[in-house]
Parts: sequence; structure tokens; C-alpha cells
Amino acid sequence: MLYGLAFLKSRSMQVCLVVGLYLMCAPFLSMEMHQGLYTISLLIKDVLLWMLPITVSLFIAYAISSFEKQAPLFILFLFLFEAVSNSLSIWYAFGCGHVAGMYLPASAPEILNSAFGPLWRLPLTRPAWWGADKGTFVGIFLGLLAILKLPYLRQGIAVGKGVAEKILTKLFSRLIPLFVLGFVAKMYKTRLFDQMFTQYADVLLGLVLSLAVYMALLFWVGSGFSLPIFFRHVKNLLPAAGIAFSSGCSLSTMPWTIQGTSKNLKNPDLAQAVIPATTNIQQIGDCIANAFLCFLIYLHFNGHPPPLSIWLPFSAVFVLARFATAAIIGGAIFIMLPIYETYLHFTPEMIAIILAFNVILDPIITCSNVMANGALCRIFERAWCAVFPQIHPTRNTP
Repeated sequence: MLYGLAFLKSRSMQVCLVVGLYLMCAPFLSMEMHQGLYTISLLIKDVLLWMLPITVSLFIAYAISSFEKQAPLFILFLFLFEAVSNSLSIWYAFGCGHVAGMYLPASAPEILNSAFGPLWRLPLTRPAWWGADKGTFVGIFLGLLAILKLPYLRQGIAVGKGVAEKILTKLFSRLIPLFVLGFVAKMYKTRLFDQMFTQYADVLLGLVLSLAVYMALLFWVGSGFSLPIFFRHVKNLLPAAGIAFSSGCSLSTMPWTIQGTSKNLKNPDLAQAVIPATTNIQQIGDCIANAFLCFLIYLHFNGHPPPLSIWLPFSAVFVLARFATAAIIGGAIFIMLPIYETYLHFTPEMIAIILAFNVILDPIITCSNVMANGALCRIFERAWCAVFPQIHPTRNTP
């Protein structure tokens, strides 16, 4: 009984239950009720778009200003390492998307009820300059200023970050089922559900295969290209992967991730410094899955892959946004969806599809995040020892 109640705390399970209940009742609901649900989702999204630049700037400023409190060289190296690893995973997904795109149907899903829309929208028009990229630059600037021993600025950044974190984790993350439900209503009334699963079934198999190949590459590099060490490293992290798959939460799996990763390192203490700092930032499974889906959804709806002029700024903001979502457990989606809309020009139909796939693939994505974090910790150790062979990487670090 208690296990069942604990299981209901999973955000993915809540979404599935709410969506399942809606689909059972949907044939009996009036058009206005469907539109009302969609209106609520768009309202949440519009509010988040207004909050996004401030939220991103505060989280990035806080991350940079915290360098001085810890070992600056270690944290800076780790920050750059995470940025590079996330970037590589996004561009890997870009390449995989080109291959998988050959198996997509030639035409985009047909919107059978294009008249379906919200009952009303916010009257305020968000200016074009109010975006995540501006928030990123402001955050970097404030963070660098705070490092110059400006206690009031550092304190203000910490307070602002705490407020933004509470709003996202205490309010918006609890609205995820309702947020998703409105877009499901959109899919139901426009008949996107049937088309989505028939047209994207083969693509999902390709995504899972792409994740498996990338995980294998990470472990292969971390093992020093030794097959016996490769299998031993994978085996040590399988318990953490199993817990991540069943719980759907990387953070709750952290003790097992640290335990398994420690067995793979020459300096086991390094896992206690790296894993907590990277668990919610270096989410390789999430980066690959969402970048892969973004690429294919863009290709399917526009008839051509996203050009480099669009993908380059999108990938840069996507990587920086991972640092802004570090403490937003269960609420990172609220940071990422506005970025898809702003940089890839996603329509509500496209957002509805990527939301649905995120819910379906959540166990696989979480499992991939945990496995990748363990593998990358070993690669980080090898990179650190190659660049700073005389410096102990865990001295004066958390």
C-alpha cells in the first residue's frame, strides 16, 4: 500500500494517470472543456516564457559566483567538461537525426481540426529581445561581477535564485500533469495521436539504439579501449541503472551511482565530488533524446532539417540551459519547452508531440542519464590527470 502511494509521487506516473483519465472521459466532454484545458496549458507556457530570461540569468549567475566558494580550478574544469559533453551529445543527436529522418513519412501529420484553439490568451505581447540568450549573457556578467567579492550582489543572486527555484519546484513542477493535459487535448481533437504513433514508431526504435551506441562509446573511452574493463565498468553501474529505470529519478539514484562509479575510478573519492555536481546538469540521455526528437519533429513539419543557422544558436542555448535546470527537479521541462518554441519555432502541435514522447521515454532517458554520468566520471578523471597530473582533483572540493 505504502509502495503504491510512493509510486504515485512520480511525476511521470501522475501524468499517465491524468492523461488516461482524460482519454476515458474525452468523448463525453464538450468542445469548450477541451479548449479550456488547452487554454490553461498555454497560459502556463506564456507565463514561463516571461520568466525564462530572469530564471536562466539567476541560475547561471549563481553557478558562476559559487566557484570562489569551492576549488576554482576543479569547478571551472568540471563546468567546461560538462558543457563539452552536453554539446557533443546534441551534435551526435543531430547526426543521428539525419539518418533516422530517412525513415520518416514524406508528409507531416495532417491537422484535421485546425480550428481548435484556446478560449483566450494573455493580452501582453512578449518582445523579441526578451529571450533566454539575453538572460544567459546577463547571468554570465552578474556571475563574474559577484566573483569580484561583491557580497551584496552575491547575496542578491542567491536570494533571487532561491525564489525562482521555489516558484519552479513548488508551483510549476506540480502543474506538469495539467500542463501536459492541455496539449494532449490538442492532440486528441486534431487527431494527432494516431498519426504520431504510426509515423514515429520506427523513429523511437532508432532513438533507443542511438542512446545505446552512445553509452557504449562513453564506456569504451572510459575503459581505455579495454574490453574486459569495459564490461566491468558497465556491470558496476547496472544496479544504479535499474533503480533509475524503475524510479524515473536520477537524483534519488545518486547513492548507487556514486557507489558503482567509485568502483570504476582509480581515485574512488572523485565520484563523491563529481556525481552530485553533475547529476542534474550532465544529462546525456535527456540531451540526446530531446535533441533527436527536436530534429525529427522540425524535419517532419517543415519538410527539411533545421539549418545550421538555427541549430547552432539552439544548441548553444540548450547547453547553457542545462546549468539553469540543475536544481529544478521535475521542472526542467519548463525551461526547455520555451527554448524549443523560441529557437526552433515549435508550434503547439510540435510541443504536444515532444511532451508525449518525453513522458513515454522517461524511464529510458533517466536510465541513460545515470549510466552516462558514471561513464563520464571516469572520462573526467582521465582528462583531469592528463591536464593536471600533479594536482589532486578532490582536495578542497565538496
